[in-house]
Amino acid sequence: MTRNANEATPRAPIDAGYGGMHMSEALDCLVIGGGPAGLTASIYLGRFRRRVTVIDKGCSRAEWITLSHNLPGFAHGVPGPVFLEDMRCQARLYGADLQKGAIEAVRRREGGGFTATIDGVDLSAKTVLLATGVIENKPPLPHLADAVKRGLIRTCPICDGYEAIGKRVAVLGAGEHAAAEALFLRTYSDQITLLLPAYGADVLTEETRRSLKNASVVVTHVAVGAVSLDDDGVVALEVEDGKIHRFDVVYSAFGTTSQSQLATALAARVDPAGRLFVSEHQQTSIEGLYAAGDLVRGLNQICVANGEAAIAATAIHNHLPRMFA
Repeated sequence: MTRNANEATPRAPIDAGYGGMHMSEALDCLVIGGGPAGLTASIYLGRFRRRVTVIDKGCSRAEWITLSHNLPGFAHGVPGPVFLEDMRCQARLYGADLQKGAIEAVRRREGGGFTATIDGVDLSAKTVLLATGVIENKPPLPHLADAVKRGLIRTCPICDGYEAIGKRVAVLGAGEHAAAEALFLRTYSDQITLLLPAYGADVLTEETRRSLKNASVVVTHVAVGAVSLDDDGVVALEVEDGKIHRFDVVYSAFGTTSQSQLATALAARVDPAGRLFVSEHQQTSIEGLYAAGDLVRGLNQICVANGEAAIAATAIHNHLPRMFA
């Protein structure tokens, strides 16, 4: 078969060890997390001709995206699962080894580098890139996954607020974070309702309440467990008057939890929200440990994750001993 001159030739896997990697041979980089950040880094590192393995649990938040319209180059939108699979194919094309699994621990090695444990097996790596992201703090709603796939429940107004133009929109959450999302969405619709759980009735400042009132955002309280779904939209039972209120879309605004446990176990610096401090080259406070994507900053965007991963991968390549053809 004739191969296009511009097409990379994947490296043949080594036939020993976890995922084809020989135990005594250290990876140039172990990437933990197979979402947009981790896969972008593996593409770059593969093209830098570095040995890279990606370990992924298989639960990227990008898999939940029904159709994204804010990724440059996809004018007609792209489903999250399709976008990720295309990235996986591209990473494999350049020799990246992609494996399913969960890293149990990462330890620093004497003399430099790291040892990671997965399923009782140790992997050695000269550097590690964390792309473990965050997880949504989910509201206790029935059939949540189905509602997200149908676009009834959303989590990112920056990503898809445009698609809510003129719709009846509710923001379900507690505190200033939920109020900020409601005000953000006011750009797209004049029918915004902030649904606060009954226990969160007094968590908004007076300044925030004035801002909501000035923006004509309706503020009311619901019992979270009373929110249910029907075929026409999302139904919320309003506690104050007992009436049923229907919305075209509901945004869940309960925040996220950073998956930074592997880094904090190494004493890496984190902010109060558990997100990692990194240098301009995406290196954490631990030498050789890098991070990219939602784990690093609050702007949870695929484009941001891609950019940070490109910076991190290039820094990793330049940090490692030079290779010569």
